Parts: sequence; C-alpha cells; structure tokens
Amino acid sequence: MLITASKGRPGRLAQFNPWRWALLLVVVALFWQMQALHLDQRLYQWLRTSSHADEWQTRSLWLPDYRVRVEARSLAGIDDNLSGLAWDERRDQLWAVVNNPPELLALSRDGELRGRWPLQGFEDVEGIAYLGDNLLVLAEERRGALVVVPVPDQGGALRRGDYPALTLGLQGTDNSGFEGLGYDRGGDRLFVVKEHTPRKLYEIRGLRASLDGRFDLQVIDREAWIRDAVIARDLSSVHFDERSGHLLLLSDESRLVMELNGAGQLVSFRSLQGGFAGLERSVPQAEGMTIDGQGHLYLVSEPNLFYRLSRD
Repeated sequence: MLITASKGRPGRLAQFNPWRWALLLVVVALFWQMQALHLDQRLYQWLRTSSHADEWQTRSLWLPDYRVRVEARSLAGIDDNLSGLAWDERRDQLWAVVNNPPELLALSRDGELRGRWPLQGFEDVEGIAYLGDNLLVLAEERRGALVVVPVPDQGGALRRGDYPALTLGLQGTDNSGFEGLGYDRGGDRLFVVKEHTPRKLYEIRGLRASLDGRFDLQVIDREAWIRDAVIARDLSSVHFDERSGHLLLLSDESRLVMELNGAGQLVSFRSLQGGFAGLERSVPQAEGMTIDGQGHLYLVSEPNLFYRLSRD
C-alpha cells in the first residue's frame, strides 16, 4: 500500500513569521529588563516621590537635583579593586580602601591620591567609615568583621593584630558578607549593608560606647526597610547624612542611589545610568559612597574610578 505525505495546513509555528518572532523577543527582553532593574517599581516610586517634592526638597538631600561634576577620573597609582569611601571633615579629605591587596588610601575632594598605607593581616576589606576622634572602622567582607583603627599620622603598614575587632557572624560562607559602612555619630549607630543572597541592612548600636568600656551592643535587622523601600537588586554601600538624618544606599547592579528617611521610607533616588545626572556613561561598578559637610556626593567605582556629584 502506498502511503503519501499529508498536504494539510502547516502548523502554527510554521505560520509564525519572522517579524512576529522578533516582536516576541523584544517583548520578552523588555519584560526581563523591567524585572531585573525593577523598572516598574522605579516608575511607581518616581511618581510617588515626585508628588511630595515640594515637601522634601528643602529638608532632604533630594537626589534628583544632583548632577555630576567630576566623572570617571582614574586614580593615579591604583590599578584595581577600589572599594569603600568615607569623609573626614577634620582633615578635609576622603578615606578609601582597596580590597586586594588591602590598602588604606587618603584622597582629595577631586580624587587625587594623598597617601596610602598597606593593611597587613587584613582580608577582603570592602567598607570604611569615619567614627570621629581620629578613628576609622573597616569592614572585612569574608570574615564578617569590623576592625577599628586610628587615623595614621605617618607612613608604614597598619597591622590588624594591633587593633580591636568585632566579628558578628552575620555573613554567609561565600563572598557575600559586609559590603559597606555608614556611621551616625550623634546616635552611635553603625549601618552595615550585605550586598546580596540576601540583601541586608543592619543597624549596630553602641559601637563607640563599647570601645570606651561600656559594652552594650545592639544589632537590629532593618529587613522592613529593605522590603518596603529598596528598589535595587543589591546593596554595595551605605552612608548616614548627619545634616538631614537620612540614610543613603548605593546599588552597583541597579546603578542607583536611594535616600531613606529616619523611618526607612524612600524619599528620593538618582539613577547612575548614562544620560542621567549629566553622566556621559553609566557608572560601571559603584562600590563606595560618602557625602561631605557641604552635601557633595562622592562615589568610587571599580577598577579605579572617582566621581563627584553636587546638587544644583
């Protein structure tokens, strides 16, 4: 018996022309982009924060008004792994760290290298904050440790074994521990961010008091703030602004700076994508952030890039 091939109508996939496939791919890509960058949340929060701009512009940092003044300046003498950043008003300079090999750096407001100190015995230093009274605190990511060191007044290495350290055991077993630090001197509160898996924001109360002998540490998990206010995939740095009492959070992957008030509510945010804030190009890997006494916002980005933004 002779069997002949069917000459029925072609299947639906065969009828699906290339233009429809292309349109489907575009829709899928846009959906992925919205999910990955939280674009739907950003649109909602932009509408919400814009509606109370008149209320917050004069009593917050109000990040939408910030524009870049120094963009992607390479730090001479630093090749890679530039990380945390802190402001020191006493010396009118910035402190930064390099995580590998571990180093402490002193920078000018314009991103010029003023000094560098090897950090012997330290491991994977990612965050730094200025505690006042000539004290710095450094965060070791893998160890989940906070090490308090004096501001160096001369050259030479800083040896970890010479300084007090606090290990909290809040980090994971991989490279996803403490990523950034911000300190509230008035309230003796140290804010610590964990980058991802999962994102975390901790508030540690009583650090300076404990250094003075009044051991009374309290660790608060600000999970509710992360859940309700953070519109980013990760957290790479944190800064407490003493003038407004607000908290800034930095995201590397989402290229975003977010401002939270004292109750953990999102007040404003600023994209670090190219075309926003006067940036010609997107900030590639923002790792450190701080603000000086005049409200200028400083960023450092791996491998060795320096940025300064100011409010119009």
